[in-house]
Amino acid sequence: MTMKYWRKLSALQQDEIISHALKQNVNYAEGGSLGVPASTLDDKVFYGQASFLKDSPWLRLYVQNPNHIGCHTLGDSEPFFKGTQALEKEVIQLLGEDMLGAPEAGCDGYIAAGGTEANLQAIWIYRNYFEKEFSAKPSEIALICSSDTHYSIAKGAGIFGLPLLEVPVEESTRLIQQDRLEPLVHNAVKEGIGYFIVVANMATTMFGSIDDPNVYAGILKSVGRPFKMHVDGAFGGFIYPITEQNNQLDFTNPDISSITLDAHKMLQAPYGTGIFLIRKNLMHFVYTEQAQYVNGMDITLSGSRSGANAVAVWMILMTYGYYGWQEKIQVLINRTDWFCGQLEKRGIRFYRHEKMNIVTIRSVDVPKKVADKYYLVPDKHNSPADWYKIVVMEHVDRLKLLAFLQDLDSRQA
Repeated sequence: MTMKYWRKLSALQQDEIISHALKQNVNYAEGGSLGVPASTLDDKVFYGQASFLKDSPWLRLYVQNPNHIGCHTLGDSEPFFKGTQALEKEVIQLLGEDMLGAPEAGCDGYIAAGGTEANLQAIWIYRNYFEKEFSAKPSEIALICSSDTHYSIAKGAGIFGLPLLEVPVEESTRLIQQDRLEPLVHNAVKEGIGYFIVVANMATTMFGSIDDPNVYAGILKSVGRPFKMHVDGAFGGFIYPITEQNNQLDFTNPDISSITLDAHKMLQAPYGTGIFLIRKNLMHFVYTEQAQYVNGMDITLSGSRSGANAVAVWMILMTYGYYGWQEKIQVLINRTDWFCGQLEKRGIRFYRHEKMNIVTIRSVDVPKKVADKYYLVPDKHNSPADWYKIVVMEHVDRLKLLAFLQDLDSRQA
């Protein structure tokens, strides 16, 4: 299937495709699956014959409980769930090519348990790549990222035994401090670091700020050190490629090898639905040869994973289509523009990247009682916050934002 901006499908069309996919999956009731350590959800608890299931293809699929272990874009996979696996493969192709600029059939990937797993998957692959291709030791492979980067990268450094280098950012712009990055890299090289795994942000968790990958690439190329670059687009991956026509954080940039997305954020998929995409000919560095009983061998951190969540992503994307998704994102950006204008009128200080829907307000401008009332997220919980974050999502309409602004006004009066 060639992608060039995916088309929307009606609910009836989706139902027919999912029903066909389920018919291709194993049917436990017919008794042809004696060796599979799985079944439908327990019928004594989750009654699979309820009448309402006929009107919900996703709930039918959830009860059928397909296991999507493995990475289906590589070829061989468990044949028991080939129908729904095909829909997951379509999601990877759709996002890689239409959203993130990959060449046709140029990506591998899978639906992970979340953005954290997808980021760890990238670190695992690149650590193994440097070990196998360059005989590098873990102590010679450094993770490098900005100080605003998601904590999953620090977690990955601990799990995989790699040094972590954090680059400071400018306080007001949240941009990487280039004058601090260069000496950080040079000092690391002097101390024996020969290889770098770079994590660039396509919208940081707290600020929605965007990294310039060319800053990292330029310095690492100047010192002649091999590197692999991963993009953490867990928040921005469904927004920034739509709002920024000159996106440097996708597969059109030859320095970028993999990207994380999170469908359970902006896509409003069920929790436990991240997405990992990587260029061809890299995924094999994490083949788990001990998984001989798994057809195609396992190649993901999570192992067994929900096929229902994978199809949920497919359903959401097909409900909107490419242009429908553009329209949804533009509505949220327009709403964020309006909200920022209201903050400016009131002299309230904030950071916001113009192509994103996160607004991070200085804590001194928001009374704590107001922040608590609206569940604003602080930059830290164990000490006084410097910033509070508002995310303009589907449910955050102008009426809710107006109520927040009115509470700010009453506190300032």
